[in-house]
Amino acid sequence: MPPQLKLTAITLDCSDPLALAAFYQKATGLAPAQGSTADFAGLTREDGLFIGFQRVDDYRAPHWPEQAVPQQSHLDFAVDDLDEAEALLLELGAGKPEYQPGGDRWRVFTDPAGHPFCLTGS
Repeated sequence: MPPQLKLTAITLDCSDPLALAAFYQKATGLAPAQGSTADFAGLTREDGLFIGFQRVDDYRAPHWPEQAVPQQSHLDFAVDDLDEAEALLLELGAGKPEYQPGGDRWRVFTDPAGHPFCLTGS
């Protein structure tokens, strides 16, 4: 039997780890990780999942849906109320691209560093 893999961390490249960690902390309520610095910051969930944000020199934000700078990965979040969550995220500094392929099923946003992420109703 092959070993079972358990996802423990996701790390996003960015130019300002502390600012991006603050955005996601306000959006998700995850706890700030101990030892965050200007070069690497993180958030933790009660079950141990860690979301990290690492500084990259000359960081280039993804352009969605264009692929000049591809998204490479994105996060998906389930929410009870899409409209309420959208209002909060836009207030926190998220962007909402004009192109929305999900119809009523999901919505695409970009975080302050340009990473696309999606919200879906739970």
